[in-house]
Amino acid sequence: MNLRHPSVWIAFFSLVAVSFVAVVDMEKKSPGPLTAVHGRADDLAGASNCSACHGGWFTSMTEACLECHARIDEQIDAHEGLHGRFDDELARRCAVCHAEHHGETFSMVNRASFARAGVPDPEEFDHRRVGWLMDGRHDELACAKCHANADALVLPEDGLRYGGLDSNCATCHADVHEGKLDAVACASCHGQSGWKELHSEGHEQRLPLVGGHGDVDCRACHAVDTSHSLEALGARSSSRTVRTCVECHASPHTKEFSKGAAELAGSDEQRGCVVCHAAEHTTFREPDLVVTAVQHALTGYPLLPPHDAAKCGDCHAPAFAEFTARYPGRGAEQCSVCHADVHAGQFATGAFAGSECTACHDRLRFEPHTFTTEMHTRTALVLDGKHMEAKCEDCHERPSEDAPRTFHGTGSNCSDCHADAHAGFFDARSAPLPEVKNGDCARCHAADAFDHVPESRFDHGRWTGFAIDGAHAQGDCALCHVPRKEPDETKRAFGRVEEHFGAMRGCVTCHADVHAGRFDDPKLPREVAGRSDCARCHVASSFRALAEDFDHGRWTGYPLLGEHAEANCSGCHAQYARADAVGRTWGPARGTACSDCHVDVHEGQFAVADRTDCARCHTSAVESFSRFDHDRDARFALGAQHQALDCGACHKPYAVANGDEVVRYKPLPTECADCHGATEDVLLRRPRRRDR
Repeated sequence: MNLRHPSVWIAFFSLVAVSFVAVVDMEKKSPGPLTAVHGRADDLAGASNCSACHGGWFTSMTEACLECHARIDEQIDAHEGLHGRFDDELARRCAVCHAEHHGETFSMVNRASFARAGVPDPEEFDHRRVGWLMDGRHDELACAKCHANADALVLPEDGLRYGGLDSNCATCHADVHEGKLDAVACASCHGQSGWKELHSEGHEQRLPLVGGHGDVDCRACHAVDTSHSLEALGARSSSRTVRTCVECHASPHTKEFSKGAAELAGSDEQRGCVVCHAAEHTTFREPDLVVTAVQHALTGYPLLPPHDAAKCGDCHAPAFAEFTARYPGRGAEQCSVCHADVHAGQFATGAFAGSECTACHDRLRFEPHTFTTEMHTRTALVLDGKHMEAKCEDCHERPSEDAPRTFHGTGSNCSDCHADAHAGFFDARSAPLPEVKNGDCARCHAADAFDHVPESRFDHGRWTGFAIDGAHAQGDCALCHVPRKEPDETKRAFGRVEEHFGAMRGCVTCHADVHAGRFDDPKLPREVAGRSDCARCHVASSFRALAEDFDHGRWTGYPLLGEHAEANCSGCHAQYARADAVGRTWGPARGTACSDCHVDVHEGQFAVADRTDCARCHTSAVESFSRFDHDRDARFALGAQHQALDCGACHKPYAVANGDEVVRYKPLPTECADCHGATEDVLLRRPRRRDR
């Protein structure tokens, strides 16, 4: 602008002149008296003080108004309050809404003021225009209930008609929580309809109160005297930490599942619940809840065939209300939880107690089973030998068509399946012995074959009372147990002794008695040193060998004394070149009389009933007459004279038929004349020759 131009100066002086005329005119012609509120101010009263409100040379009327009403000026600058929310043109045109010069009874804030501010009815003022939503019980209140000067004609000094309040409840209401809660946060719990109607403003920032959380009482989660109580969380110093699901809800899931599911979703275990359970769900059993196959595997039960085709309800019955009943945490091997036990509980006890179906069956099918002979070793019967060839059903039968096959409780003793081929013969002998696995048969027999019994297992003497030793040990079993042509009903082909030799009668059962019963006399001992029968004398190695020296007198009644004791057995018992029909190689003795073996040198002189008993006079020493007493045993007693004579004086030899000479002992004469001076040979009954 060119200040030197004449037009500029003309305009300036014209403005000054006009202003001067206007000021002079105002002082002389006021439109009316001031309102009471302005009229009480000394600096405003009087006809010369118009510029205090209308401005002067260098200020406008708006500036003059805001100079006194600084709070309004601040609101406009901060865009707060009612005036701060008007557009700039209206906000700074005070006179549009607030008229003046209508006298002391005029209120500068009236219905017209509200109308020009866009509020047709002050009673319906929308408090959102000043940043606060007012509803509920507040809508029922008159303005003066909260704004004490709302109806005042003249405001108190520095008083406000509507301003000076805020949305802090404590502005109007006493703090019933006694400072335990943040007094400025009442609206976070309470609405305007009543103190008892609570809400949770801002709760969605931490946990949306929807679904199952939508109708839960506050105290259910924020109990008194807990770290998460309303009082604790509402305190100004509270950090308001966000709780995890498991802090309020006990998780029925295993730690492995919870951790695995959270990791799959990239979350931590404490917050992993929301991977499956959304806040909008009203229950943890939400019908639309989906568990993927990958998640299901985290339970320890992967959905492998054939379970991959099953529906959830097939295994997790909806009828069960309790989680543990509906989702019992089954393992991948726990078939019995869903499948009926066709074995009727047979494996609930015993070696396989606690085992599942997959211990014996394939995962995809029940048949054929996978039970092996190695597994059978855990039972009471180890499968070996011939048992390896048997089919399961041979031993494990069905009691009836509808009954389960018998497994547990099947007898493990041989006698449970096999008939006793010994017909109870060994029962009494085994009774005192300790029990053995699989029964008494196993004491001797192995599982490979009944007809093969190792010698180390069978003590023939212990079990039969007949020890196999000596010559018996050299023979084959078949010598006594002659095999049958056809097996019996027990499939036994091994013959019994009695079938071939008859009832057991000792040695004579198999061997002929070469003694023809001579030693069975009741007067003879039945047992010697614990030995009986033939063993009283003989040993098993050979009949020719004796257990001890033969007591000839004890067994035959003919003791070997004197020279007989020195004689060889063959002197009386002739030896055969070959055994006879009964196997005897020694012949019987000729007899017990001396004459049975010795020639009668007396030619029968002492015979009684055609038998001569040498022992009447002789001892075993043939030449000894120690037993002969002439006075006792003869008809002729020896007197003193005769005793001095030699026997041969009276007993003289005579010739016999074979030409031998024999000493005559009897008959001899006993008369004296027969030997002394007789004229007749009395002995010969003939006249005695004189020359003798």
